[in-house]
Amino acid sequence: MPAGRPPLSCGRVKTILATAVLLAASIAATAAPAQAAVSDYDLALHWAPVHHQDTDSSDHDADYLSTVDFDGDWNGLNNWENQPTLSRLTGAAYYSVTETQTHWFLVYSFFHPRDWDDQPDPFGITTHENDLEGALFVVRKDSGFGRLEAAVTVAHSDFYSYVPAGSTYRNGSETIDGTLLLSSGRPTTRQEAKGHGVYRWDGNDFPGGDGVVYYPAATGEVPSGGNDRDVKYRLVDTFAANGMWARRNNSETYASFGTFRGDNGKDNAANAPWGWDDQNDGAFYRGYLATHPAELVDSYFSNKGTFSLTYVRNAYRA
Repeated sequence: MPAGRPPLSCGRVKTILATAVLLAASIAATAAPAQAAVSDYDLALHWAPVHHQDTDSSDHDADYLSTVDFDGDWNGLNNWENQPTLSRLTGAAYYSVTETQTHWFLVYSFFHPRDWDDQPDPFGITTHENDLEGALFVVRKDSGFGRLEAAVTVAHSDFYSYVPAGSTYRNGSETIDGTLLLSSGRPTTRQEAKGHGVYRWDGNDFPGGDGVVYYPAATGEVPSGGNDRDVKYRLVDTFAANGMWARRNNSETYASFGTFRGDNGKDNAANAPWGWDDQNDGAFYRGYLATHPAELVDSYFSNKGTFSLTYVRNAYRA
């Protein structure tokens, strides 16, 4: 202590400490608040793809996106019949979010009342009532909405793997099928007419030159025709009350776990996300793309960096 300066009294020390505590509290109060957690809906809306839906000129309405209950009920046996009579299919897609310690896994599913063909199908081989196919996006948890690292799409009984430019992911048990293109930061997808398999969009125009380009929005729209290039689609939570997952054991909608009821063409041939299956990946059970996405991605890709298999939440497995 410098000469001549009297020692601090106990009371003075307490006063100084109290002032310091008040000053720290004041600084904390004026500092920028911590970033709020991103909601599942906002996360899904941020990464929802620009979706290129091919249409067939013989019945383009049957290629429009909609929901399982587009006709006002959840009866899986009347969707084929109600599609042409209602023919006002409003753009929509389902989403679900599961989460590990390092990643979000977003599944988007696109419903059509018919998987159809413009040729007769008297033996129920090439067509069926109801159709739901989609895509899984792998997003590393980071600031804000994270960083997109990979995608797996569902086309009938095959899965296809893609990575955006700059991703570190490499081939794993499956071979990467191409580059996932982005449009204004969003992933892009394309879907076939009639059969509705989902792939990455390759940057080319629709076969035949007609199709609908869907953009995610708060509300959905009905396309003006089979070649409408700017249509909005809304997002529907797969886990919503009385929604697609909540009704998973309801026999009005499902013939069995993960399989929709349907009696046009091939009976009971369409699957929910927890019923999707790749016919030859050789490693995973039916439904794993939705119910165990971390395990599937961990096998499909290599060179992923830090990648946790521990789920923070997963409503498919609750």
